[in-house]
Amino acid sequence: MKARTVFLVLLTAGVVGTAAWLVFFSPVLGVRSIEIVGNITVPSERIKQQAGVPDLHPLATVNLADVESRVLDIRQLATAKVDRIWPGTLKIQVVEREPVAAIAAGGKFAIIDKQGVVIEVKNSVPPMLPLLKVDNPATGDPVMTAALQVVQAVPDVIAGRLRQVRAGTAEGVTLELSDGRTVIWGGPDRPEEKARILTSLLKREKAVTLYDVSSPDVVTLK
Repeated sequence: MKARTVFLVLLTAGVVGTAAWLVFFSPVLGVRSIEIVGNITVPSERIKQQAGVPDLHPLATVNLADVESRVLDIRQLATAKVDRIWPGTLKIQVVEREPVAAIAAGGKFAIIDKQGVVIEVKNSVPPMLPLLKVDNPATGDPVMTAALQVVQAVPDVIAGRLRQVRAGTAEGVTLELSDGRTVIWGGPDRPEEKARILTSLLKREKAVTLYDVSSPDVVTLK
């Protein structure tokens, strides 16, 4: 009985050891493919290269947090989530940053997202993006944050005509439209009311050049 018990213990240990070797050290269960999901403008090959996971690296020992961190070094990406799919696939799901405005920077234009993060730098302002003018164009600056909140609040029917957004204070955001009309929006408060009123006024009051909706209760036209 003792010999049989010893044999079974050794056999079990051998099986466990072999299984552990297959999972943690062997290329048998290594990374054979990397699946990229959610990217639109960033090429999949660029994300795979940035992930830095060699072919056949044991899937079980891939440090998912490290891969996510490396992938997020691509500034066009807002989020990244990495998962293992057995037996040999690494899935990387990303969300790209959405450009909402441009800021003049040293003769070029920095394209930023809703949080003020620079996505890329271009020689000119892309079509359909407004030029943002603030005194301190830095991520987290309260004036810039307010201006970007206003850009997000502008209704779609007006967003296509929005050419410039100026803000000297967080409560003093002004919009310049492509047809020359100006909108004093004020602060980022009560965005739905301001958007609704402005949309209605732009349809009815076509001869007006200045719309002040900073206080939705008392709208001024000039």
